[in-house]
Amino acid sequence: MEIKNFVLIAAGGTGSRMGKQLPKQFLLLDGKPVLMHTLSQFNKAKTPAELIVILSDEMKEYWKSLCVTHNFSIPHKVVSSGNSRFQSIKNGLDFIAKTYPWDSIGLISVHDGARPIIEPQLIDQSFHACKEYGTAVCATQSTNSIRIGNHNASNAVDRDEVWIIQTPQVFRSEILFKAYSQEEDPLFTDDSSVVEKMGNTIYLIEGDNKNIKITYKEDLAIAQLYLNNLT
Repeated sequence: MEIKNFVLIAAGGTGSRMGKQLPKQFLLLDGKPVLMHTLSQFNKAKTPAELIVILSDEMKEYWKSLCVTHNFSIPHKVVSSGNSRFQSIKNGLDFIAKTYPWDSIGLISVHDGARPIIEPQLIDQSFHACKEYGTAVCATQSTNSIRIGNHNASNAVDRDEVWIIQTPQVFRSEILFKAYSQEEDPLFTDDSSVVEKMGNTIYLIEGDNKNIKITYKEDLAIAQLYLNNLT
């Protein structure tokens, strides 16, 4: 049986920090929605994978209309998001488990829909690393001085040991399914934190400083500059 890889694109957020009514993944970047750029980059990767977009129910029809307007034809499935990122990814995993034979499910990559400047080469590297180590999480080392604490008391830490986590994050399917069978924890901020709690080691690969997450208004302008230089 053919083994399939999957990409879960988390795009169910509201984008409230942008100060706009329209979620950030639907805002225009270089004339088309951010989410379309993200999907296009995964489509360019050499590693074949089924693309699954996780959207809120209220945005599904809007997304469908955007695909028509922009003649966007990259194949992908759409799954409903949940009340949290954890629940959204769990919904995506449930969809995979119900739709595809268990022994055909290979590696599963999770990526933020609002990270459109992801190089196809980095996508391939993350899949290749996961094949060897079981987990592969993109991250960059901090270039800033770091302190841990609060306004009243804090301590300096070695910035060479501080990593800024990105996506994609890729896992062997059995690891990710097992991790998402546990109860949700408020400390889960990404998929690696979910997987790590089950006792798994997280293997970091060198990410890309251009692989920014669109969060604030100025991020769109920065993304446009990076987009102009994408390979």
